[in-house]
Amino acid sequence: MNEAFLVLALAIGLGWPLGRYLAVVMRGAPMRGDRLFGWIERPLYRLLGTDPQRGMSWRGYARAFALSNLMVGVVVWMLFMVQAWLPLNPDAVPNMRWDTALHTMVSFLTNTNQQHYSGQAQLSYLSQMVGIVGLQVATPMMGLALVVATLRALMGGRQAMQPGSAPGKTIETEPDVGNYWADVVRASVRFLLPLCLLWSVLLTSQGVPSTLQAGPAATPVDASAGMAQQKIPLGPVAPMVAIKQLGTNGGGWYGPNSSVPLENPTPFSNLLETLALVLIPVAVACMVGPFTRRRKFTALVVGSMLLMSVLSTGAGIVLEGHAASAATPLLMEGKEVRFGADASALWAMLTTQTSNGSVNAMHDSLAPLTGLVTLGNMLVNAIWGGIGCGLQQFLVYLLLAAFLAGLMTGRTPELFGRKIEAREVRLLSLLILLQPLVVLGFTAMTLALPQFTGNSNSGFHGISQVFYEYTSAFANNGSGFEGLGDATYWWNLTCALVLALGRYPALIVPLAVAASLARKRHAPEGPGSLHIETPTFALTTVAVIVILTLLQFMPVLVLGPVAEHLSLAVH
Repeated sequence: MNEAFLVLALAIGLGWPLGRYLAVVMRGAPMRGDRLFGWIERPLYRLLGTDPQRGMSWRGYARAFALSNLMVGVVVWMLFMVQAWLPLNPDAVPNMRWDTALHTMVSFLTNTNQQHYSGQAQLSYLSQMVGIVGLQVATPMMGLALVVATLRALMGGRQAMQPGSAPGKTIETEPDVGNYWADVVRASVRFLLPLCLLWSVLLTSQGVPSTLQAGPAATPVDASAGMAQQKIPLGPVAPMVAIKQLGTNGGGWYGPNSSVPLENPTPFSNLLETLALVLIPVAVACMVGPFTRRRKFTALVVGSMLLMSVLSTGAGIVLEGHAASAATPLLMEGKEVRFGADASALWAMLTTQTSNGSVNAMHDSLAPLTGLVTLGNMLVNAIWGGIGCGLQQFLVYLLLAAFLAGLMTGRTPELFGRKIEAREVRLLSLLILLQPLVVLGFTAMTLALPQFTGNSNSGFHGISQVFYEYTSAFANNGSGFEGLGDATYWWNLTCALVLALGRYPALIVPLAVAASLARKRHAPEGPGSLHIETPTFALTTVAVIVILTLLQFMPVLVLGPVAEHLSLAVH
């Protein structure tokens, strides 16, 4: 518990100043480092052919987002399929099969990093550094750009957010939500990359490899293993671990992720990596108030997320290390014995509260009810969430809570002085219904076709394994219960589809809703307005989140982790 308090305290303490700095970066306000950063950014703008001062409508912003994803995705997909013929491949790694390459590309393009491959054996250094790490840097900043554009639209557009601007009337044209290319470049160059450099140095100091040389060959201690030599895979691991943790990515250099001592060698490296899981998502939540110039808005967002985080983290640690079922010897398989059950449970909670998905112990070995909490975290997907996409999902819940609260109190549903009407609610409802349709639909289909499942467990845990895989894909998390033969055409293609459905509508639809609100007449807030920046409304929002996410999945949760827990309790 002490480590949990330390990590959350450090995340809040560091996230607040980082959030204020990030607000300045995303506003495009003058900064002390403009001369240095401008030297890096200007060539990038010329290469992209964009004027960073030129604004975009929400449609133009969404088109730029989709175009950038399409272009980068095709290049990375081809890279994985021809890596054997390219340089920086000292271990002679072969080309990746087309469906595995497609799934891997979509997984990292959606900031998910769900891995149906083992990185050290199936990707060359070039693929890891350019394809994987490149996407790990770009995709979280794309998500951040979308939520920043949504916040601008909710405030009436970029012009309405200028200091001293008066409340606008009805907007006849589309609001200016910013420049997509400038938002991504500024956030990457001025915020994410400097943090990654710092974390890379700190992790290298703890013994995480950072080299381009091929790994050494070692003689196994146990001669009965039947191997004369074992190749120890190395590489530029530290930079990838830094971005995988800070960027809510999660995909590790090694297949077993941060449970491998080479990725996570010491207790201090474990603390650094655990803190990195939530640092930037907390900073993004703290950015809201300074960015929108509504300080109480930060209290609403951070307070709601922190409440859910504390409840989830406390439940996970207690259920994993201190409940009656925790004494079952079978549950020790796959656990990180170097750090203990509490540190493993803390990591599991934080990695699913964000859309990170990295692990320092196998989630398939968690106690059943701990696994239920991790599933709940991903179904909510807005406790802290991924960079940008977590706050975007929270805004969806916020809009729905404002609509329901307005109806229950007899007031016109509105947010920030703009009415929430049927068109916006229909779009939000479709977004909420998409999750159960996709996740439950593919889970049912896969369980009905056991020849495609590749499941290691046909009991209650088998249901959890399949449900977890699709939940993780839709939540853009990437962690897995494993126990699945997932390197198949079925899993690669179905998960690739679920990955895309969980990412793009969740980022674009809220932007469209916010732009629709921005075009409406702004009414100054008064005594009759619905005030959302209050503890009561925060609790209302949390209640709406629980009702809309957890309760609609209750049957499959009962059939999976709850039934498994009861079966263990009986035996």
